[in-house]
Amino acid sequence: MHVRLNRLFAADGKCFDVAVDHGLFGERSFLDGIEDLERVIATVVDAGPDAIQLSPGQALLLQQIPGPDKPALVFRTDVANVYGSDLVEPLFSELVDGAVEQAVRVDAACVVVNLLLLPDRADLYRRCIRNVTALRAACDPVGMPLMVEPLAMKPGGGRYGVDGDPDTIVPLVRQAVELGADVVKADPTDDLDDYPRVIEAAGGRPVLTRGGGRVSDEEVLRRTEGLMQRGAAGIVYGRNVIQHERPAAMTRALMAVVHDGSSADEALEFLRA
Repeated sequence: MHVRLNRLFAADGKCFDVAVDHGLFGERSFLDGIEDLERVIATVVDAGPDAIQLSPGQALLLQQIPGPDKPALVFRTDVANVYGSDLVEPLFSELVDGAVEQAVRVDAACVVVNLLLLPDRADLYRRCIRNVTALRAACDPVGMPLMVEPLAMKPGGGRYGVDGDPDTIVPLVRQAVELGADVVKADPTDDLDDYPRVIEAAGGRPVLTRGGGRVSDEEVLRRTEGLMQRGAAGIVYGRNVIQHERPAAMTRALMAVVHDGSSADEALEFLRA
């Protein structure tokens, strides 16, 4: 394992990464709850997750906090326009220039990049493969771990949403591993009983499950409990934390599920306190 991953994963091999890189994608609804990002980061840091995922322009809001006990930095390297309610052609996913060099300068523990699979969007898919291979080549000389986010999407309601079909997710996860992912950030399957297939496809790489859109507290905690029971190494959640009315309490509740093996019912007590 890359030595930097020792900062990303706790001693139990688990990780909760709070994604706060949503502003990078230029979608208005993604900004709800993170308008004052410096305040949000301070709140999340105090709650003590394992990592915080940030964009190049905002990474220093975490790294300028003094002391050694802050969360690890996961550094977002690409920007895409596939998440909006009003999609504009052409769809794209572009790496920022010098992404790995920037990540080294801000002492990131890991870089993350999308591998997007959308119906009838072969050009976007090919661009993402090029992004992954370019990052892999840049990461190796400096010992930077690469997290790949294989994201299968399907149209619906005027925008793209998550495709929870394991027959779509599993081969995309395996492709991420074949391209050199050290960590895989994958979607949940519609039926969590299918999730061991995703873990198997990752071939021993740790799988962190992404959270997607905002859902109820009970749903996100029960889903997290089920994912951890089925072999996930952790979670990468954004909106279910940063758009929560009590983000610190939700962070602590999710940390209890990820690291302590708490049930969803037990973790809900953090939100009722």
